[in-house]
Amino acid sequence: MRKIIVLEHITLDGVIQAPGGPDEDTSGGFAHGGWIASYSDAVLGTALRRQMNLPFDLLLGRKTFDIWAPYWPHHTDVWPGVNTATKYVASNTITAGDWHPSVFLSGDIAEKVAQIKQQPGPDLHVWGSGHLLQTLIRHDLVDTFWLMMYPLTLGSGKRLFAEGTIPATFKVTESQVTPTGIFVVNYERTGAKTTKS
Repeated sequence: MRKIIVLEHITLDGVIQAPGGPDEDTSGGFAHGGWIASYSDAVLGTALRRQMNLPFDLLLGRKTFDIWAPYWPHHTDVWPGVNTATKYVASNTITAGDWHPSVFLSGDIAEKVAQIKQQPGPDLHVWGSGHLLQTLIRHDLVDTFWLMMYPLTLGSGKRLFAEGTIPATFKVTESQVTPTGIFVVNYERTGAKTTKS
């Protein structure tokens, strides 16, 4: 079975919105875009390249697809696999795009993603895609969170874990701290939350 691996830049207060640039996602009046810029270092770069070079397909929300589709085809030197990976795009508004290969999903996204997980193929990587993430988390479809936690808080913005998050337990399978204080950690799903009686 294919795994769903969520890869996110995240603040200490859980914000994942617009890490890359000021105009990346201003929805909800978000004015802190580009918050990762001053934290770049070689250790994080090495960890990112290792993740980006694994075999993968992409599972993306429409907004992330719209941001990435005009950019990545012109930057194959940075991330060669992103253009050959199948892009599964969750959207009720678009059914086609110029960035191939792409498959557009509408309707019951959770059911369709569950079916894709059962198909042969590489793991499904999710970057950004805040609304899609909430659906995946709510329906218990995420197997791994690979998080880059930055030492800052923003106070507002789209958060990784929002309302509808189900109880679950995880184990840390890998972690490191970069020179700029980014905690890079891999959380693998272990099961449902247990309570002591």
